[in-house]
Amino acid sequence: MPDQEGLKIAKDYQTEVPFANQGGFHVKGANSLDWGMKKHLTNIFDPESGNTVMFAFDHGYFMGSTAGLERLDLVIPKLMPHIDCLMGTRGALRTCVTPANRKAIALRVSSGTSMLNEDLSHEVVAVDVEDAIRMNADCMAVQTFIGADGQLESLDNLSRVINAGMRYSIPTLGVVAVGKEMERTDRFFKLATRIVAEMGVQMVKTYYCDNFEEVVAACPVPIVVAGGKKLPEDEALTLAYRSIQGGAHGLDMGRNIFQSEHSVEMAQAIRKIVHSGYTDKEAYEFYLDAIH
Repeated sequence: MPDQEGLKIAKDYQTEVPFANQGGFHVKGANSLDWGMKKHLTNIFDPESGNTVMFAFDHGYFMGSTAGLERLDLVIPKLMPHIDCLMGTRGALRTCVTPANRKAIALRVSSGTSMLNEDLSHEVVAVDVEDAIRMNADCMAVQTFIGADGQLESLDNLSRVINAGMRYSIPTLGVVAVGKEMERTDRFFKLATRIVAEMGVQMVKTYYCDNFEEVVAACPVPIVVAGGKKLPEDEALTLAYRSIQGGAHGLDMGRNIFQSEHSVEMAQAIRKIVHSGYTDKEAYEFYLDAIH
C-alpha cells in the first residue's frame, strides 16, 4: 500500500489546459479505445457538441412508483425527441420503450435494497452482460458507493462490470453515490470520480459542487452531472449552465424534467444549454416563451 505520510495535497489542476490525450476523438479519454467502444460512446455523446442530454427513469428500481414516473409508457414517448440517452432498467426499457427508437441506451445493471432499508449501499450486479448485449446497450450503469458501508462490494461490482464490458466493447458508466458519512464537497467528488475513472469506467455520473472545474480536470473521462432533487425551473437551468461551463459533458436532470409541470419544454431548455450554448437566462426565457 502506498505510504500516505507526507503526501502533498494537489493544488495545480491547470483547469485552463485542455485534456491532452484527445487525439481527434470527441469523447474525453476514449482516444485509445477500440472501434466498438467508440461507436457506443458516439451514440451517447453528440460528435458536434461533445455533450449529451441523458434522461434517467430508473428510480423505480429502489423507490417503486415515483412521482412523475407513475406511467412510464406515457412519460417517455413525449420526452424522447428531446434527449440523447435513455437510462433505465431492463424491465422498464422492454415494457415501456419502443425498440424503434434511435436513442442511446444506458442500462442500469446494479440493484439493491429498497427505500424501506436505511442503507442502500449494498448493491449487487443484477444484469448479466449477455442481457446487456441482447438489449444492444450503449453502456452499463453501476451505482458506486464511496465512503459507505458497502464501498468494497460496490467497487467489486464496478470492476466486474468493467471487465465484462471490455470483453464485449460496451462502456461502463460509474454512477457516484454519496455515502452518508461523506459531504457533497469538491474534496469528496475529486476522490470519488477519480477512483471510478481509474477503475476503468468510460464515463462518470456525479453531482455539481463548488470548484467543479477542478473535479473535471482531475477526472480523465467525461462527467455527466445529475440534477438531484427537484428545483424551481430557473434554478435547475442555472445548475445545468454552471455544470456545462465547469466542463461537464452532459446533464441528467431526471426529476427536474419529469416532475416539472412542463416537462417537454424543460427538456428542450436543457438541450439548448447542452448543445446550443445557451446561458441559463437565455434557456429560461426560451422555457417561458415555450409554455405560454
